Parts: sequence; structure tokens; C-alpha cells
Amino acid sequence: MTTQLDRERGQDPRRAGSPEAVSGRGRGWAPAEHAARPPGVRARRSGAITSRRHGLRYVAVMALLGGLSLFFTLGILGYGNPMPFGSSGYWLIAQMRIKTLLIIGVVAFCQAMATVAFQTATNNRIITPSIMGFESLYIAIQTGAVFFFGIAGVTMLTGLPQFLMQAAAMVLFATILYSWLLSGKFSNIHIMLLVGVVIGGGLGSLSTFMQRVLTPSEFDVLTARLFGNIGNGRAEYLPYAIPIALLAGGVLWWRARRLNVVALGRNTADNLGVNHKREVMFILLLVSVLMAMSTSLVGPMTFLGFLVATLAYQFADTYSHRMLFPMAMLIGYTVLAGAFFIMRHVFYAEGAVTLIIELLGGIVFLIVLMRKGRL
Repeated sequence: MTTQLDRERGQDPRRAGSPEAVSGRGRGWAPAEHAARPPGVRARRSGAITSRRHGLRYVAVMALLGGLSLFFTLGILGYGNPMPFGSSGYWLIAQMRIKTLLIIGVVAFCQAMATVAFQTATNNRIITPSIMGFESLYIAIQTGAVFFFGIAGVTMLTGLPQFLMQAAAMVLFATILYSWLLSGKFSNIHIMLLVGVVIGGGLGSLSTFMQRVLTPSEFDVLTARLFGNIGNGRAEYLPYAIPIALLAGGVLWWRARRLNVVALGRNTADNLGVNHKREVMFILLLVSVLMAMSTSLVGPMTFLGFLVATLAYQFADTYSHRMLFPMAMLIGYTVLAGAFFIMRHVFYAEGAVTLIIELLGGIVFLIVLMRKGRL
């Protein structure tokens, strides 16, 4: 309680380290964060919505993204369909295009969930999971197959067993990398990322060397596999890719509250009773599964995850992963579906969506980097 001497001196008991200062329960005194908070703004709980205006903004952005995604979905299904609307031929063609939309949805889901979780685990909003060498390993596998077996090597890597083996190789590579470097004497996530960059650069150099000795025809066939292309995805992969992606993403969603704590940093997470090291290793395992599904399905897409995660942070304006994940997934689907629609019906480039995504992602990366002034 405030003493008469404190009243005469005009001293705030919260500044004197009294129990009232710690708890904010002294008579006539309110916690500092409540005193400085504008009217109508509620306390932030787990990074959730902080005001009615914030909630309306979030709903408005989600509604806008939902409208855009619906527009592009209907455009992909119906635009350019040569058969009369409502006929059996029209619905047959639309059914074939639904498979493309499912591939777009799986890739957007995997890239969004994996990138947001990876940036939370590494406490860095600039890097993406591709820094761990997923795409370099994919390119090395594709290039090695053509290098040793010729054009027939592309056919050898096409099929459900090959898809699963390629995804398993990526998960195994990432698991060995972070389990070794996070549990060894270094136990430093920054060293793990640097080693991933070095290994990825080495695999990239090896792939470049093998590509230089290929014949022009072999190199032309290989190039089509090295760009992220929705056309690379095959319908027979979906019954396996969708459950695996949903399982990994569902576990991340279920552990979203722990991700909120991990985002506070190692010391804070440990003090709050969360084993930061164990959580980071588990998050990276799930990220590797999601990235393996996406990369094995359509190929490398370096800037897609960064683009959707950055836009989700900007529009959601929250640290709650229960709100970041849905927005990131919807942004990813909208960007991918829009890029596919434009490349297919404007530039007639079929599923080569990487061209637009790399352009937009590169621009956003430079803007973020210039605003922050550092990596």
C-alpha cells in the first residue's frame, strides 16, 4: 500500500519495487501497459488480435484473399475450355484441371507452413528452408540421373517409387544435418545453417559440372525438370503427398502455442519451461518433410516460401501462429494459382510459374532487406 511519505514525495510505488509494483494490484494504480494503452485496445494474449480494428483488418484481408483465390480457381477450371458449359466434355476437362488445383494447394500448404515454422525456429525472417540444401539435392539427383543414364534418366526418376525415394532422401539429408550439428559439441543453429549453405553450394557446383558435359538434347530435357513447374506434378503422387503433408502440417498447427514460445528466443523459452533445443529439432524435422513433398512434387521454388511468409507477417500483424498459418497458406494458394493462370493463358507457358514467383519474391526480398538494413 502507498504510505503517507510516498504520497508526499509523489513517488510511484511501482518504481520502488514494492509488491504492488510487481503485481500491479495496488489501490489506485494500474499496470504500466494498461496506462499507456489507447482506449479500446485489449491486452495481447499469445500474439492474438489486440483490438477490434485489428480483427476487422485480419478478416478483411482473409476475405480479399479468399475472393482472389476463388476467382483464379474458377478461371483455371473454366477459362479456355473448348466444350460448351454444362456438357459432359466440359466437366471432363474441368475434372482434369482439378488435379492441377490440388497440386497447387499441396505446394502452397507445404511452402507456407514450412517457411513460417522454419523462420520461427531460426528466429530469422530472411532465410528460407531452401538454405538447408533441399533444392540443391533435388537438382543434383536430377542432373546425376541424366549424366549417368542419358535422357532415359528422366524417365527413371518418374513414378511413385521414385517420388517417395527422392522425398525420403531429402528428409534423411536434412535430418542427418541438423541432428548432427544441433546435438554435437557446437549445438548452434547458425553453424547448422552455414554448413547447409556450404553443402548446398557444393552440390550446386557438382551439378553445374555435370551439366556442362551433357549433350544439347540432354541438357534441354534436364532444364525442364530443374525449374519449379506445376506440370511436373503427377496425379498418382497426390494420394501419398496429401496425407503426409496434412500430417506434418497438422502437428505444426497442434503445437502452434509452443511455436509462439520458441519465437521468443532460446533463453526465454527455456525459462518458460519449453525445451528450446528439442522443439527446434522437432520443428526442423516437420519442415524437412513438408519441403521434401513440395520439391519432389513440382521442383524447386526458392522464393515462394519467403514471399508468402513475408506477406503474411505484414498483413496479419501478429505473432500468433494460429493466425499466421492460415493467412500464409491462402496467400500461397492465391500467388500460385494467379501465376499459373497468367502463365498459361497470357504467356502460354503452361505451368512454369517460377518465372513470376522468382520475380515477385526477389523484389519483396530486396524491399525487406533495404528496410531492415541487414540480413
